[in-house]
Amino acid sequence: MEKLKINIDNTFNLVSRDEVYRLKDKVQRSLQSLYNRTGKGNDFLGWIDLPSKITNARLDEIEATAKVIRKKIDVIVVVGIGGSYLGSKAIAEALSDQFALFRSDNTNPHILFAGHNLGEDYHSALLKILDTKRYAIVVISKSGTTTEPAVAFRILKRHLEKKEGKEESKNLIVAITDEKQGALRRMSVKEGYKTYVIPDNIGGRYSVLTPVGLVPLAIAGFDIRQLVKGAESMQLLTGTDIDFNENIAALYAAVRYLLYTRGKKIEILANFESKLHYLAEWWKQLYGESEGKENRGIFPAGIDLTTDLHSMGQYVQEGERIIFETVLSVCRTGSELKIPVDDENLDGLNYLAGKRIDEVNKMAELGTILAHTDGGVPNIRIEIPRINEYHLGQLMYFFEIACGISGYLLEVNPFDQPGVEAYKRNMFALLDKPGFENESKKIKSRIQLRV
Repeated sequence: MEKLKINIDNTFNLVSRDEVYRLKDKVQRSLQSLYNRTGKGNDFLGWIDLPSKITNARLDEIEATAKVIRKKIDVIVVVGIGGSYLGSKAIAEALSDQFALFRSDNTNPHILFAGHNLGEDYHSALLKILDTKRYAIVVISKSGTTTEPAVAFRILKRHLEKKEGKEESKNLIVAITDEKQGALRRMSVKEGYKTYVIPDNIGGRYSVLTPVGLVPLAIAGFDIRQLVKGAESMQLLTGTDIDFNENIAALYAAVRYLLYTRGKKIEILANFESKLHYLAEWWKQLYGESEGKENRGIFPAGIDLTTDLHSMGQYVQEGERIIFETVLSVCRTGSELKIPVDDENLDGLNYLAGKRIDEVNKMAELGTILAHTDGGVPNIRIEIPRINEYHLGQLMYFFEIACGISGYLLEVNPFDQPGVEAYKRNMFALLDKPGFENESKKIKSRIQLRV
């Protein structure tokens, strides 16, 4: 089976191959710390060997649940935020026909998302769509009290119960939550929802291969076995027994660390396939939340090309030289479309007649890499054979293991997120949440002083 490849040659305008290989021992120690569970955050390393531990029995059970629900619905609504939705969103968007909502021959449920924002218009519009659809809910929250998904689930639960009746709605709700405690666990027991467990030793942004990602993707009709199989293959290809020069995750972590030490503070994940937009959104959370601590870390950003060459392309080419670029390059598309000849040729494009659009896209990709490298932007290229479940599984596990290594190279804990709580405390105080009375007085006083 084909596998991902990495090319770091276009970073050697700033770092040398020898410098990369001199990091071998440090990188290997970081990788070994992950597997030995001896580094920071070692109680959240359940993801590292997860692909090889997922049993056929577990997949059978998830697929059986999915089959029962899929027969009843047109739409599956996933309620979650952060890692509770970004992984499944990334995979669903990458594998879906981008115009599937307009096709009458699509036999699988459409997958929609809620609870990842507090947009009133967004959720109001969603309810109007759901008025006309038969739908089920997959609600994902370890505690059940995270504001955004909890608000959305309260609204959707009420809507579903009014639409289908309280008893039938219980069969259309799946809860993915803590094994023993929390508001969502208590509600699930009381109401009799089908439940799956978020493992205690796996954080949200590393959870795509747990029920958090597998359950909604299976209901939506995607091949979760191939997803797991791809991740398992990458687990084997990036283990501690793999030579440094063959371990693509180790090389990626090493190069980006060296670039960071040379002043490259921003990494841009660039794709030339619009289906990968949400893969970049998932990647941004993975690296931003894992590395951005103690006033350290590379800022992760994403661009869609060639689209953003007509907007952000100017900055990338000639802006401040604090960025480097990682390009996701897809070898083969899933369709074929050629550019026609035009007798008048007013647009001057007949020189492209007969060529596939993808051939033009590939030349745009190559031209962009050359231009950005010449402009002082080091470039890492990750080659993906094709966009399918297997290679997405490879890609996501590759980024996860490389992220763990990268966090240890920076000497931070890549598995916690203490800074995420700051906005929540302020929001709770401003909303007069019980228990936040003192904070409410302080923050409202601050606001009045500023006014």
